[in-house]
Amino acid sequence: MSPRTVYLLVSFLVIVLNIVVSFFWPSVWWSMVVFGPLMLLGLRDVVQKKHAISRNFPVIGHGRFILEAIRPEIMQYFVETNTEGRPLNRINRSMIYQRAKKVNDTAPFGTQMDVYAEGYEWMDHSMFAKNQHLNIEKCRITIGSAECTQPYSSSLLNISAMSFGSLSKNAILALNGGAEAGNFAHNTGEGSISPYHLQPGGDLIWQIGTGYFGCRTKEGGFNANKFKENSALPQVKMIEIKLSQGAKPGHGGILPASKNSPEIAAIRGVKPHTDVMSPPAHTAFDDVAGLLQFVKQLRELSGGKPIGFKLCIGKKREFVAICEEIKKTGIQPDFITIDGGEGGTGAAPIEFSNSLGMPMLDALAFAYNTLLQFDLKKDIRLVASGKVLSGFDMARALALGADLCNSARAMMLALGCIQALKCNTNTCPVGIATQDKGLMHGLDVSTKTQRVFNYHEETIKSLTELVAAAGLESPAQLQRYHINRRTSMNEVMRYDQIFPYREKVYAIDQRPI
Repeated sequence: MSPRTVYLLVSFLVIVLNIVVSFFWPSVWWSMVVFGPLMLLGLRDVVQKKHAISRNFPVIGHGRFILEAIRPEIMQYFVETNTEGRPLNRINRSMIYQRAKKVNDTAPFGTQMDVYAEGYEWMDHSMFAKNQHLNIEKCRITIGSAECTQPYSSSLLNISAMSFGSLSKNAILALNGGAEAGNFAHNTGEGSISPYHLQPGGDLIWQIGTGYFGCRTKEGGFNANKFKENSALPQVKMIEIKLSQGAKPGHGGILPASKNSPEIAAIRGVKPHTDVMSPPAHTAFDDVAGLLQFVKQLRELSGGKPIGFKLCIGKKREFVAICEEIKKTGIQPDFITIDGGEGGTGAAPIEFSNSLGMPMLDALAFAYNTLLQFDLKKDIRLVASGKVLSGFDMARALALGADLCNSARAMMLALGCIQALKCNTNTCPVGIATQDKGLMHGLDVSTKTQRVFNYHEETIKSLTELVAAAGLESPAQLQRYHINRRTSMNEVMRYDQIFPYREKVYAIDQRPI
């Protein structure tokens, strides 16, 4: 029984009890001085659509808003920190909420960061900043090499991979609705294409994971005919092969039995109410040559749509081997998504989250340098994915060599995620990461669709303002020397010094990297 149902039942019983007792003790109605306002507040919570937490938890949900109102004094003790120990989550989370709600996100009293702390970063501006903000069309990029017959014009910011199953149908509807309204793309995650991805009409990046959901044989292998059928959907603009993800590189996806409803099982082609554990590796290929042949096969089956793959870089020599094989065979992906070891919204073993996978900035710089050395960068787009939350995060990734960015965490926050850390328990209090229909009801699709759209629009606007402040005409002009990091109290380094452009990359047959 959901808290909302409990509230309605208790309210009904209080009224009935007052009516019955009033026949013997008329003064009992004075109790409504206390209960009446609470019942009215709870009724308002149930019918409003703005706040999922109070809609799902009438009256008691306001306790969170009280804490948020005095966050600088109390909530700081519950703040997640980034790898450099700075409380970025509190600052960026507030910024995302404000942008999603389209309220003023300016801040008084200067920077909220310790500018002399190690790890503080900033971007160089120009005395001759551009007076006009960039046209939004300059924040798009075409994805598709010469072998691609259906190239895609992509926004510089898209929704990263999050599956139906991990997320509720209402969350998927809101995300895709926001993508449709804002003309940006929505990655399906490895859970395949659901009716809720298709209903709003937003552009899709169909992710093919090791479980081959949506193009799966009964034995769990790749089914070319099913892939051809789904890839022909007009909403599917690109296909992404998932090799690994930042949250748990070298580990398969996890869908607990509590979330695996008959509907989700039918979409994925698995047995309902069972734990679904994707294999760590693909069965359609087992080496670099096989990967590129798979890319070629998917491009042909899809009718020439852009094909790429996503990975969290581990062994550098394996990425070098991919580049060597591309040069040897002439088969190349249209894009490569670099997921950082710090990324990921999904549940993962703690050792995998904390101790495996190269962080996104290091991986992005290495991937760009390697593609450049093999003269492949001009044809292959790089996508950055890993805690991309703000316009500055995007500028930093673009300066390192990315062509565009994906974000999952920020999109969830725009939906109303409060980081309750219940994603893997099916008890998400705001109805995002759950299949509980009672909790899911709290997430109003139309309201959250608008907030996803708002967040994307305001973040792209923020990027354009940063680029204009730097005196540049386009985000593509961002270079590593535009970004600075304090490495100690009295030392600052530019990104081109921290991540040199001409880092030596050795061929696979010369020595391990």
